[in-house]
Amino acid sequence: MFTAHGVTHAGRVRKVNEDNLFLDPSLGLFIVADGMGGHNAGEVASKLAVEAIAGFLERSRSGEDFTWPYGLNPNLSFLANRLMTATKLANRRVVKAGESRDEYTGLGTTVVIALVEDGQLAYTGVGDSRIYSYLGGRLTQITEDDSWVATVIAKAGVDEATLAAHPMKHVLTNVLGAREPLEMEVSERPVESGELLLLCSDGLHGALPDAVFADVLGSDRDVPTMADDLVRMALERDGADNITALVIRCP
Repeated sequence: MFTAHGVTHAGRVRKVNEDNLFLDPSLGLFIVADGMGGHNAGEVASKLAVEAIAGFLERSRSGEDFTWPYGLNPNLSFLANRLMTATKLANRRVVKAGESRDEYTGLGTTVVIALVEDGQLAYTGVGDSRIYSYLGGRLTQITEDDSWVATVIAKAGVDEATLAAHPMKHVLTNVLGAREPLEMEVSERPVESGELLLLCSDGLHGALPDAVFADVLGSDRDVPTMADDLVRMALERDGADNITALVIRCP
């Protein structure tokens, strides 16, 4: 059985928490979403996305009585195709919500999703929320950021610290709700016994270096304490943004 615990905090500056998290160990489903938009629309976007993803993955679990509105990718497993469809349905829902009211202009949300079943992990990320894996003393970021910074690093090979003060460092190149069709990728691989996964918003990874994640996940703390400690340290170090940490220990 999974051991999982999630913590989300508005931070020390913002009055509204636009992050949302979801965990259902019985489904093997774990989600973190970081919303954006005016008039608290970010809170709406992240909630709509999480509800749409969880709803479809629950309905499609049995493999019966549902349709594939975006078709099937023959290169992906049934598990990964479910995740792909759920994410695209969430995007459509956020797009439509953004078109429904003037105050929702700019509605959008990042999202990272981990779906585990029968020892297989399917995962995806849109935006700059992240999934990390910790196994055998090694921390690995397994999602890629959809951001201006990540694009420049990939093309120019510069260090992320070099761009820390750049005015475009927070610009995202892809989020749920920006447009249809959604461009995204789903990856899948086996999970290892005892592997730890960390899903987080940029309020966490923007405040703490990866070395802190490795130190906490590699400690003898239990999973709830790991999540609590990560959020606490991010608040102490920065706290300017909403902060979410979701830690999962795979069986």
